[in-house]
Formats: sequence, structure tokens, C-alpha cells
Amino acid sequence: MAALLLLLYWTFLKIGLFTIGGGYAMIPLMEAEIIARQGWLTAPEFLDIIAVAEMTPGPVSINAATFVGYRLAGIGGSLLATLGVVTPSLVLLLLLSRFLMRFIRDPRAERFLKGLRPALIALIMLAAYNLGRAALVDTTTIAIAAAVLVVSILRKPNPLYLIGAGALLGLIFFPY
Repeated sequence: MAALLLLLYWTFLKIGLFTIGGGYAMIPLMEAEIIARQGWLTAPEFLDIIAVAEMTPGPVSINAATFVGYRLAGIGGSLLATLGVVTPSLVLLLLLSRFLMRFIRDPRAERFLKGLRPALIALIMLAAYNLGRAALVDTTTIAIAAAVLVVSILRKPNPLYLIGAGALLGLIFFPY
């Protein structure tokens, strides 16, 4: 059990350390580490955890780390996985906080951040594609996703309403 706890911390530390752009940008790396490399979860299990992590208040990456850790090793696993994913950001923030305001105002930093934006969009699109492949398995799930997408584009409702509507449609069409 101690080896699993250390591996959970190390895995999520790597995810937190090597991902720039927040929770959605972390999903492809989480998927690679948790499913492909470690074999801890199946793709549908990971998709369920991401869905719950998105519905839960807070950053999706921290929520996902917490849920994966709990699924694999209980409360200790959830604590260490969460600590692992936040450690790099926390340490970096503490070390750079003195210089952050000067750095943000530097024109080179602005150009650097502008260059990161398209890469982050690509990572988010990759996560959406991979999650979509696992979630959109039949015409019913495709229809639910399309309906939620159309409503979100045309009406721009509160995301909680969209999540609730998707959950309700899931209960109606998949009652088993």
C-alpha cells in the first residue's frame, strides 16, 4: 500500500509539473499516465471521474486527482494524489511570487504567453476528442451531446443547468 501511495504522489507530481494551462490541459497527460502507463483505470472509468470532477466545485485537475487517488487507495490516496498535483504550482508560486508582477509586465513574457495559448487550445481539444471518443458510444449519447452543445451556443445558460439536463437525459435514456 505504501508503494502505491508513493506512486500516486509521484504520478500526480509529474502531471502537475509538466502541464501548463490548468485542469483541462492536464487531462491528456492524466489519461496517458493513469490509463495507458499505469493501467489503474479503464477509459470509461476515467471518463466517469472526469465527468464528476467537472461537476464538483473546484479545479478539474485537483478534483480528478482526488477522485483517482480515492478510487485506488482510499483517503490516503486522495490526499497524496491531490498533494502531488498541487505541489509544483504551490512551490513555483512561492518561489516566483516576488518576481511575478515584474515578469507579467515584461513584453517578452507577454509574447511567451501569447505563444502558449494556441498550444493550450490544442491540448484542450485533444482532451475533448479523447473524452468524446469514450463518451459518445451510440446515437443517444451523440444526440444528448449535440443538444447540449446547441443549447449552450444559442442560449448560453448556466453550465449547471446543462449538466443537470445531461444527467436527467442520461437517467431517462439509460435507466439500467
